[in-house]
Amino acid sequence: MNKRRVVITGMGVVSPNGVGLDAFDRAIRKGKSGIRYSQRLEELNFACRIAGVPEVEGGEHEKYFDPRQLNDNIGYATIAALEAWQNAGLEIPDADAPADWDSGTIYGCGICGMETIATRVVPSINEGKVRRLGSRIVEQVMGSGVSACVAGILGLGNQVTSNSSACSTGTEAIVDAVYRIRAGLARRMLAGGSEGPSPYIWGGFDSMRVVLARKFNDQPEKGSRPMSASACGFVPGAGAGCLVLEDLEKALERGARIYGEITGVMVNCGGQRQGGSMTAPNPESVARCIRGAVDDAGIDPGAVDAINGHLTATYADPHEVQSWSRALERGPGDFPYINSTKSMIGHCLGAAGTIETIAAVLELQNGYLHPSINCEDLHPDIAPYEKSIVRQYMDFPEIKTIAKASFGFGDVNSCLVVTKPDEAKTA
Repeated sequence: MNKRRVVITGMGVVSPNGVGLDAFDRAIRKGKSGIRYSQRLEELNFACRIAGVPEVEGGEHEKYFDPRQLNDNIGYATIAALEAWQNAGLEIPDADAPADWDSGTIYGCGICGMETIATRVVPSINEGKVRRLGSRIVEQVMGSGVSACVAGILGLGNQVTSNSSACSTGTEAIVDAVYRIRAGLARRMLAGGSEGPSPYIWGGFDSMRVVLARKFNDQPEKGSRPMSASACGFVPGAGAGCLVLEDLEKALERGARIYGEITGVMVNCGGQRQGGSMTAPNPESVARCIRGAVDDAGIDPGAVDAINGHLTATYADPHEVQSWSRALERGPGDFPYINSTKSMIGHCLGAAGTIETIAAVLELQNGYLHPSINCEDLHPDIAPYEKSIVRQYMDFPEIKTIAKASFGFGDVNSCLVVTKPDEAKTA
């Protein structure tokens, strides 16, 4: 049976360096950092005192929900979903409209409502003030709070699920949504990932000493340094990204704009074997995941024009580049271009995969590659690939195929291949 083709028809983003698709596009083109000093992290005696936190102001989204009744994790997710839905040319339904049985969402987060648990649930219960928690506290801390809130506003009647696979969450949500559309179980799916800003999320990473950046507290914009010899850990971030995915035939029927086609997907786990652990990837599983997505796309590895890497500014960056090289069977001489969105926004955890996928799709659609900032001093093991590292904005109108991968704690991996639509598939 032929699988249905899946295309991207809408996108929405809440990022540390730009809220909204246009602002985010301008920011990544310019290499604009969204990483800033955090007084709160200093007060809490964190070693890392910088973070990527979106600067969200009031807007049209407040017509559909009251941000004061949600935590940032769900708020970010809902803002991104509403933008993606409207960006796809779809109308937000009235509250009394029937459920949309053809549309659903897989929208996850990494650690979810930790801020709410720490600042409201635990103190209130410990003080014997349970009744003050209010009737909406459960939806803010349950793992599926993100997808449930989005589904309620948009009246989604198909699958509504929140996934959680650490730093692979956002990309995995896209993969799972693609599978559902391919199988003919949904006409349209919102796929996304979100994460709120909270020291109660970031504290565990800070305690791991070598995981978070701590040497650039006085130079926040220089703190996130993927592929750099002076990289000293990732910068914690927050935000949300959301894609509207549709069956190609149905998208064309309604005359939708098509940003790109997701032609290849793959998810796997290294089983914490062969060098893999809870915190380190099994290099064999990483290569298998990448190659699996390429094979699913039905293309030769040489057809991949560019890579948006996971690339966190940790010890894993050189291993990741080598895994891409192995999976694509392309050495330094013919390695595709590669960049890291995290250099500008930090590591947004559960939101990382979808925000970075949106960056990749914008590059594909508009024919450019954004810079990886702060990697002027390449790691010695990455230096052989120097000509493929995008360190300045680059026009690249001939780009046709871009790959995006994410890797997470638990030795989990996910990868996408996105192809530029030909004129027959654009509206």
